[in-house]
Amino acid sequence: MNYKSIPKFRFKFKRLKLKAEHGRYIILGSIDGILAILGVVIGTSHVAEDPAIVINAALGGAVALALTNGVGSYLAESAVEFGKLAELEKPLLRSLNRTKIEEETKKKIWSDSIFHGGSSFCGSLVPILPFLLLDEYSLEVAVVLSIAVLSILGVYSGKLAKQSMIKHSVRMVGLGIMIVTAVTVLGLE
Repeated sequence: MNYKSIPKFRFKFKRLKLKAEHGRYIILGSIDGILAILGVVIGTSHVAEDPAIVINAALGGAVALALTNGVGSYLAESAVEFGKLAELEKPLLRSLNRTKIEEETKKKIWSDSIFHGGSSFCGSLVPILPFLLLDEYSLEVAVVLSIAVLSILGVYSGKLAKQSMIKHSVRMVGLGIMIVTAVTVLGLE
């Protein structure tokens, strides 16, 4: 059998290239998701002993947060990016409608919106997971896990900024601890 006669199948996978702006939305969305839903989890778990209630409240918040961040990002990015497009049109004395530049602008808007909303939802799952997986100490594990993931996000933020990853990590953890403390001290538990 001649192996050269067998057709070769080549699979082309587009590599997902993370741009700095995607990193921005990953960090922003994840922080929103982790901390907002951690607040929901802390508040709900102190008024309801049933983990199903905590999970449902947190998942409702996660979906709402992901959608509002995604749609909000789409609206804000559209305004900014189409404004930039309009500025490009002025010196050209022509419309850039239906051009490669407009196509790229639309792709950027959608991409940023999906990264922001998707990261919000993924981040929201962090404080929810312990309630899905554990019978005891779910709240404590949710707080510790959230702080740990914030630390990892801080390292990523430092790497993205080409600055001290430790400094960024400490800032993220400090932010998380501050939010947990504020929710607890304000009696919103």
